[in-house]
Amino acid sequence: MKKAICVTIFFLALVVFSFPGITPAEEKSSDSKLAAIPISPVEDLMREHGVLRRILLIYDQELKDIENHKTPQYEVLFRSATMIREFIEGYHEKLEEDHIFPVFEKAGKLTDLTKTLRQQHVAGRELTQSILRLSKDQRPGGQEDPKALAGLLRAFIRMYRPHAAREDTVLFPALRGLISEKEYEAMGDQFEDKEHELFGEAGFEGKVKEVSELEKELNLYELSQFTPPQ
Repeated sequence: MKKAICVTIFFLALVVFSFPGITPAEEKSSDSKLAAIPISPVEDLMREHGVLRRILLIYDQELKDIENHKTPQYEVLFRSATMIREFIEGYHEKLEEDHIFPVFEKAGKLTDLTKTLRQQHVAGRELTQSILRLSKDQRPGGQEDPKALAGLLRAFIRMYRPHAAREDTVLFPALRGLISEKEYEAMGDQFEDKEHELFGEAGFEGKVKEVSELEKELNLYELSQFTPPQ
């Protein structure tokens, strides 16, 4: 019996020393390798939709405040709309308009969809411009009626939720079938280069941090609050 136990301990020790745990240096190296993996263009666009959806949550909260006759946080709204204008409309949508939609239009595929998406981009920019103006004017000293702002927020949310969902589930999945692997990889490189050209080294991660700070100001950051009670 003692002999069997000794043999078992020997083999356990052999396993442990043959497969040591990951050292901090190895973990750091692994993280670096992961960071070096190129992001595909579709993954890039879809994670940017995540930023958009988090801003829509902010819009939702401010809309509810107005509807409940509470004073919304105009400064947060202004900064959120500025993110929409700069990151979503000025960067994300431009990528779609310059690189994604033309692929489908040239191939004659999903052209009705891309036409609608383009029209919604134009409508969204008009809404954002008005949201920026009203949320800026509504800060101390502003005189605008908050009901007008509520109407703009409602229209923006109503359009962009199905807009992003349709791109994620219909348009983006079809892209791979219309271009070569080489073209797909080149597109991803273009997106990455443009991201860092416009937003510096922080890029997407910087925008996630920015929207997180806005959520914290409205007490929307903790994910657990959205879990229904059991």
